Amino acid sequence: MLQYTIRRLGWSLLTIWLISIVCFFIIQAPPGDFVSVLIAQAEEDGRRLSAAQIDVLRERYALDQPWYAQYFTWIWGILTEFDFGYSFRWNRPATDVIMEYLPFTILLAGGAMILTWFIAFAIGIYTAVKRYSAGDYFFTFLGFIGLSVPNFVLALVFMYIAFAFFGMTVGGLFSPEYVEADWSVARVLDLVQNLAVPALIIATAGTAGLIRITRANLSDELVQPYVVAARARGQRENVLLLRYPVRAAMNPFISTVGYAIPSVISGEVIVSSVLSLPTTGPVLLGALRNQDMYLAGSFLLILGVLTVIGTVISDLLLAWADPRVRRQHSGATE
Repeated sequence: MLQYTIRRLGWSLLTIWLISIVCFFIIQAPPGDFVSVLIAQAEEDGRRLSAAQIDVLRERYALDQPWYAQYFTWIWGILTEFDFGYSFRWNRPATDVIMEYLPFTILLAGGAMILTWFIAFAIGIYTAVKRYSAGDYFFTFLGFIGLSVPNFVLALVFMYIAFAFFGMTVGGLFSPEYVEADWSVARVLDLVQNLAVPALIIATAGTAGLIRITRANLSDELVQPYVVAARARGQRENVLLLRYPVRAAMNPFISTVGYAIPSVISGEVIVSSVLSLPTTGPVLLGALRNQDMYLAGSFLLILGVLTVIGTVISDLLLAWADPRVRRQHSGATE
């Protein structure tokens, strides 16, 4: 297990380095750069930048250097000083912009993930135990809706329902009276209330998929010989269900940790834009539109790193939780 962990961490570091290169190439791929955006905006306003001004801007933002020099400057600053470069659009260090919006994104993503796993786990067990019942068909129908309806449509529907029927404030993470208020218990409760709607919207698609996976896996486990034998020995159904088949059906939850975090964060881009939430989603969208290369690249790199970290965690948890995985790995390394 130790050798597997060390090897897995080594490959993860190599993967992160390759991700950083890919991210830099992606943000360099569109024609032009941030100065080109400034030139176009100036022309729209009826102004024209001189050649000297353009050269000064390119030198100021280090855009006159070769791409490999820009890349090594960027990655070296991240490794040595946790400096993600300079945001042209915000006229601030990219690290400051990320740290300003990242905490609310983590809260929203964490809430969505907890809702996803809790709802999918409960409904998945119910639909597997009560196969082909009215409840099974009902939740299957809801699952197909969750998979097919886009998140921005759900955001609009939930906004209307929350405001029309529950009187909840929609748009933003705080009610108007708490936007500029100091932190207090009342402000925290208001934040939790406003997080509920976007977290539920983001969790819908992931929940629908996990319900189907959990139902299928648990249905297969319930007909295994060890379950039949335990039931024949007179073991209570609830104890039998939770002790053996459910543990085996937990593998999908563990294996989805790797992509759950980045998928939730990327899914909140559109939802946050519709609901006007102060998270990283709209900031990333604006950075891509304005070719704010260091800010956009930093967000993409963070998503990639989260994917790698989540995958490593899911692999290690899966090896720890499932004896079959441990035996398979032990046999492969001997």
